[in-house]
Parts: sequence; structure tokens; C-alpha cells
Amino acid sequence: MFDEEGYRKLFVEESRENHENIVNNLLALENGDEQHVAIDEIFRSAHTLKGMSASMGFDVMEHLCHSMEDVFSLIRNGRREVTASLTDLLLTCTDAIEGMLDAIEAGETLSDEQSASLVQELQAFTEEEERGEQESSPGAATSAGIPPEQADDVDGRPLYTLTVAVDPSSTMKDVRAMLLLQNLEDIGTIHATTPSRELLEDGKFDGPFEILIESEAGEDALRTIASGTEISLLALSAPQSVPDAPPMIPPAVSEETQAPEPAPEPQIEPPLPQAPRTAKIEKSREIKNIRVDIQRLDRMMNLVEDLVINRGRLEQIAKKHGIKEFDEALSMVGRSVSDLQNLMMGIRMIPLERIFNRLPRVVRDVANHDGKVVEFTIEGGETELDRSMMDRLSDPLLHLIRNAVNHGIETPETRIAAGKPRKGALQLTARRDKDNVVIEIEDDGAGIDPEKLQKKGVGKGLITPEAAANATKDELVGLLFEPGFSTAETITDISGRGVGLDVVKKTIESLKGTIKVKTEVGRGTKFELVLPPTMAIIDVMMVHINSRRCAIPISNVVEVAQTRPEAIHRIGNSEAILLRDQTLPMHRLEDMFGRAGKSDTLVVLQNDGRRCCIVVDSVDGQQEVVVKPLSRIAGNCRGISGITIPGDGDVVPVLDVSTMI
Repeated sequence: MFDEEGYRKLFVEESRENHENIVNNLLALENGDEQHVAIDEIFRSAHTLKGMSASMGFDVMEHLCHSMEDVFSLIRNGRREVTASLTDLLLTCTDAIEGMLDAIEAGETLSDEQSASLVQELQAFTEEEERGEQESSPGAATSAGIPPEQADDVDGRPLYTLTVAVDPSSTMKDVRAMLLLQNLEDIGTIHATTPSRELLEDGKFDGPFEILIESEAGEDALRTIASGTEISLLALSAPQSVPDAPPMIPPAVSEETQAPEPAPEPQIEPPLPQAPRTAKIEKSREIKNIRVDIQRLDRMMNLVEDLVINRGRLEQIAKKHGIKEFDEALSMVGRSVSDLQNLMMGIRMIPLERIFNRLPRVVRDVANHDGKVVEFTIEGGETELDRSMMDRLSDPLLHLIRNAVNHGIETPETRIAAGKPRKGALQLTARRDKDNVVIEIEDDGAGIDPEKLQKKGVGKGLITPEAAANATKDELVGLLFEPGFSTAETITDISGRGVGLDVVKKTIESLKGTIKVKTEVGRGTKFELVLPPTMAIIDVMMVHINSRRCAIPISNVVEVAQTRPEAIHRIGNSEAILLRDQTLPMHRLEDMFGRAGKSDTLVVLQNDGRRCCIVVDSVDGQQEVVVKPLSRIAGNCRGISGITIPGDGDVVPVLDVSTMI
């Protein structure tokens, strides 16, 4: 039975990958980065998109991809230069394709309202080139004494033998083979296949198969088409002309016999020397990646979290009864749960390049809008982050990148006047630093002027004139993250509405991360984001406050200290304590846990380089727990980032240290 919904879902997933590949390589092509590699990647993805959309019956997308492919072919053959206007047109086509994929995913019917005009524009490029060729060489065939109608018959076009394999784990072997044959026929003539074409298109084959094709497109084009999703090119024979191909012609046709045309169904003998190589390649392809629905991963993660909670419960039971055999068995189970937990966390980790790859297009569009020239570089895209965090990190990065181009990088004229290179530099880097992921966005633009921040802050009432006069540079830079604050002089489509950096900070803090800014006037600005790789399972310190238990993330705990009442001082309505030659604000959290008795135990906390301390009754020790977000029914609660359930089944709040400092 044909699973239309399943095929549509697979089509959308793979098409989005090919679409993203086209966009990224178009930008690389425009920048002049390894153009031959970029155009080959573009051609392969466009070809795959065209074939897949044709097989699924999405004619509108197929026609657009076909017209784009014609232009890409001209570029690859060196008959068309990549100009800014052509790149804009091709990127507009990719936007239309993205819209079509959204419609297909939603089950809607495709419309050719936008694509029809784009197809006409693309065809104008190709028709102009064809007219130029016809005018330059009207009698190329007859100049050598060959009638035009016979030129193709005696041209000696090269023959190739392709040895191709479909991924053994593919659930669509027939579709993959059919698409490959259709794509190859666009650039040549297929003379024979082994097994037969009917068996290939019915999926009735195992292992590699061979294709005999006559084509003038060249080896690079054949390699590009024969290397796609779930398709691998194992071997490509050296080209030979049609008249000089006796191994591929049945023995009945000898060299002396002047046969007017080759036998209709030539048979291909598998080349014996290729056998060991084929077996070796097949063996190396036994382990493959698989696509798993993200909801399944979330359910698996929930089950692992339940195991972690129940492991804690069993440890408490074992400690209470002191049964040796039970302790030994629990130790083995605990190791298995830990390994499963680490494995599951690793599966949920996704490379940051999944969101980094969308940003070059943003930089290009904003730079073109503002009349700026920007060189954008990305490093560390392989750094991994938890999937749940990745979803929420996309918008903050988008804000920061847009701001860097719009606010930071100057126009070419301004940069030249300041003695800078005409082209601005913007760099996005990611790396692991101990247990954290560090993301930096750095530009070499104008920097942020503290005096300008001071005036804006006072003008908007965010800071008093007295406080502004005594504020440090870091305090003034911190005004950037206040709601409604903007340094833009005018409101545009990109900036100036006072929305952005305050949302960025709140989002990063909700991910248990921090954001810092370093800036120097005339030299540039750097935003640094520090994030934990995952939020689901963390180490906490369990404490009691007014006989109620709560958890504090270990990453925020500096130390546990004892104090004396005489060391505590009142400053207005607040308390502070002198600890190790440092004055720290002190919180009793009475508004959260009620008024507690006197205690001399303090937990010193740290967040974003600042410290404070809280008073606790006792400290129970460190524990690994699963943190769950507050439910929609409970809503947000200041000071609480989530809840956890330790082994005894109690619901324990997890403190949000960022709200205390």
C-alpha cells in the first residue's frame, strides 16, 4: 500500500536539506569561494529537487527547478557569470521553493502565481545565451563537410559505464533508481542497464547495478548526478567513443562489419576487477544514520529521566535496609542507567551548524539593505547543543547577527575615512569550554559609545543623571538589555524599535546561560554567550530553608560558609555580610519559604561574575536530578527555574540564581 503521508514527509525533509545546500552554495558562489565545488553542489541539489518533485507530482516545483538547473548548467560551463542580479533572482527562486515546501508540508495545493514569473525570468537568461551561440556558429556541422542531420551520428560521443549502489537501508530503492535514471537521461542517452531497467524501477535488485550511458556532459556532471541522497557512485569507467566500444557491443558485430547502428539491447558484463573494491565499499556502508521523529526522542528522554528518579529512590531504600546483595545489584543497574542516560543525551545533541547555516543569508540581505560590504565567517559549527536549547537559541542569534551588521559595521565610505578596510568583518564562533558551550559574535565596526548610552539611558528614564555620572562602562553597556532601549537614531525595518536585546537576554537566561558584551569605540563589539550543553539532567546541591527542601544548581554554588551574627550588617532594608574581604548581599528568601529561625549557615552563589549569599538551615549534599519546567497551569514563578523529584517522591523547587543577583 502506498503511504502518501510517509512519502510526503520524507520528501519535505530531504528537499529542505537540498534547498539549504543550494542557498549556502549560492552565497559561496557569489563570494568566489571554491566556485567549481559550489556549482557542483548546487547542480546536484537542484537536480535532486527536480527529480523528487517530478516523482511526487509537484509539477510547479519541478518546472521552477528545471529552469534553475538550466541557468546553473550555463554557470558551470563558464557561459554565464555570477552577477549580483542573477544571485538575487536565484535566491528569490529558493524562497519560492521554501514556500512550496511549507505548503506541501501543510497539505496545501501548490500555486504557480509566483513561480511562473520566476520561470520566465530564468528562461530569458538561457534563451539569450542560446541566441548568441546560434549567431556565432550557424554552420559548425557543415563546415567540416558533414550534413547537419548526420552530425550526431558520426560525432563519436563518449560512452561511460557507471557502477552505482543504493543504500541497503533505503525504504525507497525503486524511487531512488528511477530518479537516477531520469536525471541521467537529461544529460545523455542510456543504452543499457544491468539488471534491466524494469527490474531497477520495480526495486527488484540487490547490491550495485551498472548503467551504460552516452553523454557529452563530462565525468564531473555524471559524478554529480550519480552521487545523491541514498545513492553512491562506486565506479566510473574512462570514456570511449561510440564506434570504439567493442566490449559493450554483442560479439555478433565485428570490427569488419559496418553495422549502421549498435544492437538495440547490449548486455553489460560486470567488470571482474571491480568486485573486491565493491565488496569493500559495501562493507564500509553497513552502518548508516537513521531519521527518528523528535517526539520519539522526547518520549525516550522522559523514560530515561524516570529511570534516574527511580534509581535515586532505590538508593535510598538500599541505604535504609543495608542488604548487601541488593546494593551490588543496584550498583550494576545504576551503571547501566548512567550509560543509557549519557547515550540518550548524546543522541539529543545537534551541531550548531543547523542554525548557523541560516545566518549567511541574513547577513547578505541586511548588508545589501544598508549598503554595506560584510565578510561573514563561521567557525565551530560542529559544536553540539541539546535539541531543546537549539530551538530557543535561533532567534537570539538572529537578533545579534542583524544588530552587528545594522548597528556595528559601518558603510564602506565611513570605514575608508576611518582608515579601515572597505569590507567589514563579522565572525561567529562556537566552542566547548569545560562543561559549557561558548558562542561569540564579534565585529570590527564602530563599537558602542558609553557616552551615547549614558545620554540615551537618562533620556529614557532608565537611569538617573547622578547614577549615570558615576556608572562604570560595564553598567552603561548593561543598559542595552533594558526593555525599550535602542541606540538607533531612526526606526527602520531592521532596528530602532527597542525590541531585541532585552528579549535576547531573557531567552539566554531562561536557558541557564549568560551574555556578556565587550566593546571599544572604533574597534568593534563582541557578544559572548555561555550556555550549558543541556538543561534536562543537572547536578544540584540540596538544602533546607525553614524546614523546606530546595535545590540549587551546582554551577552557581561557590562555597558553603559559617558566619557570626556580628558579621551581618543592615544597609537600608537589605542585609549584607563581609566574607573573605568581600561585601556580599544576603537573602533569607522569606517571601518564598516563610520566616525561618536563626541560622549561621550560608551558601555563596555566583552568576555572571557577581555574587550573593542565602541563609539556609542545613545542606544535604550534592545530587544528580532531572529538572522539569513549571507547568502551564502554574505559570512562571520568579526565583524558581523548574522542579525536580528526588528519590523519595517529593516535589522540590530548583532556585533560579539569576533572579537573586
